[in-house]
Amino acid sequence: MSTNAPIRVALIGNPNTGRTTLFNQITGEKQATGNYARVTVSKSSQTVTHQGREIELIDLPGVYMLNSKTDEEKVTRDLLRNECPDIVINVINAGNLERNLMLTTQLIEMGLPRIFALNMKDEADSQGVRIHCDTLSSLLGGPVIEMVARDGMGIEALMDEIVRHSEKPSGTCPTVKIGYDSHLEEAIQRTSQHLTDLHPDSMSPEQSRWTAIKLLEGDTEILGDENDHTQLVENVQNERTTLQQQHNENSESLVLSGRYGFINGLLEEAREVETDTLMNRVNLTRAIDGVLLNRVLGLPLFLAFMWVMFETTFTLGTYPMDWIDAAVGALSDSLNGVLPESLFKDLLINGIIAGMGGTIIFLPNIVILFFFIALFSETGYMARGAILVDRMMHSFGLHGKAFIPMITGFGCNVPAIMATRTIENPKDRLVAILVNPFMSCSARLPVFVLFAGAFFAENAGSILFGVYMASISIALLTALVLSKTLIKGANTAPFLMELPPYRMPTWGSIYIHMGRSGAEFLKKVTGVILVGSIIIWFLQTFPQEIELSQDYESQISTLQESSENPAAHQEITQLKRAQEIEIQQGRYLGQVGDVIQPLFSPLGFDLNASIALLTGFVAKEVVVATFGVLYSHGDEANEESRGLRDSLASSMTPVTAIAFMIFTLLYVPCLATIAVLYKETQSLGWTTFSIGLSLTLAYTLALLVTTFGGGLL
Repeated sequence: MSTNAPIRVALIGNPNTGRTTLFNQITGEKQATGNYARVTVSKSSQTVTHQGREIELIDLPGVYMLNSKTDEEKVTRDLLRNECPDIVINVINAGNLERNLMLTTQLIEMGLPRIFALNMKDEADSQGVRIHCDTLSSLLGGPVIEMVARDGMGIEALMDEIVRHSEKPSGTCPTVKIGYDSHLEEAIQRTSQHLTDLHPDSMSPEQSRWTAIKLLEGDTEILGDENDHTQLVENVQNERTTLQQQHNENSESLVLSGRYGFINGLLEEAREVETDTLMNRVNLTRAIDGVLLNRVLGLPLFLAFMWVMFETTFTLGTYPMDWIDAAVGALSDSLNGVLPESLFKDLLINGIIAGMGGTIIFLPNIVILFFFIALFSETGYMARGAILVDRMMHSFGLHGKAFIPMITGFGCNVPAIMATRTIENPKDRLVAILVNPFMSCSARLPVFVLFAGAFFAENAGSILFGVYMASISIALLTALVLSKTLIKGANTAPFLMELPPYRMPTWGSIYIHMGRSGAEFLKKVTGVILVGSIIIWFLQTFPQEIELSQDYESQISTLQESSENPAAHQEITQLKRAQEIEIQQGRYLGQVGDVIQPLFSPLGFDLNASIALLTGFVAKEVVVATFGVLYSHGDEANEESRGLRDSLASSMTPVTAIAFMIFTLLYVPCLATIAVLYKETQSLGWTTFSIGLSLTLAYTLALLVTTFGGGLL
């Protein structure tokens, strides 16, 4: 290996082994982590420097096998086969060696240079598990580093080992042979020799042996690669048939038996277990699961936790919201008193500060919401939630694996749709993709907090909970209809999910969740919301000269002079209001509003609400910013100083407010979500269908609320 070229290191391991946590600790990145399976669904890389050497770390998705049955397996295996990393770091959960070492045996058979990161040593110690690292290293054919990745323990030693390992001559990786049944071993040798004869210059002995094993396992992708070699394929089929006849067992089972035999023998040599300590840990987990996964109590407890999350999101978030709101108001007042009257002043105060300030006050709510989601994830409760709702999801036509993507949708629909890659059945995956945009992402949260505080301040937390439950219910009902009509044959595969151990969450991992969501929100405030606020201000301000239908100013002056007329004040107010309406109708924004207003008037939405929804087609965060700009101008015209919530409360009824929240929840997802929806479905038809479905549901349900909601409130 060249001493100048970066060392390419691939991190590979089962889900829930701390692989991404290790990646974050080394690189300083803030990739999502979680105490449940399949958080990482695509590879990511970062370059760091250690001992003067550049090291490119590649975090691969968590996999159990090196097959190509899922997208994660395919991404991982393709990189290992085609890009040939210099070193593979196999991250292993020290407390769950039986399961983790199945993947290790396959890495050994590939003959890749390898280091074993024996992670979660603290948990293994608490379970009474002791590992003899020297023995394990000898049996696995690579150095073993004990680690606690989330605390940083062992990272320095691992980085030193990467550099040391990279300096070894290529081809010096110790050979470890997995022992198989004699008949299977003979079939592997014959197939391996056939492959060597066909590829004398391109296949090493390790590669030909690994390929032979995959062919005998019936791996469809490897068989496809060798499809041109008809004699080889015919010989492989004959070998598989012979093994079936000899053992009354297929070759895949024989390979697995050999690997398990190797693992069991290794564990006898390299591991000691204090049975009493392990049983105490197991019994404690079972006792907690007995309550949280109880058939009667489990689901009500889950809903109760969700209610606490949303209630706290609003009530606790109110205090920092008020502080930020006061700070934004003070900034506006100070600038208003200092700056001379000009278009720049109007842009700064009524455009930028009103739009960005009206949105940024909801940062505490987003941070608190993601604190709870991180807490559920890190403790292991998120995976239990998936088990709890699995039966219900199946009855609605959704696969159980869709639960994690749906929960991810509370943050952002883009990674949530990408997370559906873990669902193997294409029809199951398509249903999950189509309903995911109905999950209420964090971009919609400021809208709901704003309206809940303006119209239902005493029950705002319950309103938030109701909106999120409505999003789940609508997603489930839509999935049921789709699976029974357009996408028949979905929801056929069983749902199996490894339940992780309960863990005390670390502040570092929770901070990553909270910090990343907060940073993304602030990025949007200084990006799309800033641009949106400026555009809305421009459309609301220009053209400056508006030809009015009558001379309002002279009429107002005349009435102001006749102070003895008791009705003069009311007439002046009406004239000012009529003048303002006519001016706004003449602005560019008013002209746009005249076009779209008839579409939304049946829902009870006024001009401002209609315009806000229109801007939300680009990004939902802009909805609140639009209200901030629109009502900032309105306040100035009325010579009043009212907060955004007060302005909203005076512009529509509570029924209309609920209809607006429902419409915002369901109507067309943002442009980024539409783009990833097209990318994941590879279909313009399904993408168009998703947009049409969202609009239809949003309009229909909002209309029903407007029509019949008055009798309920």
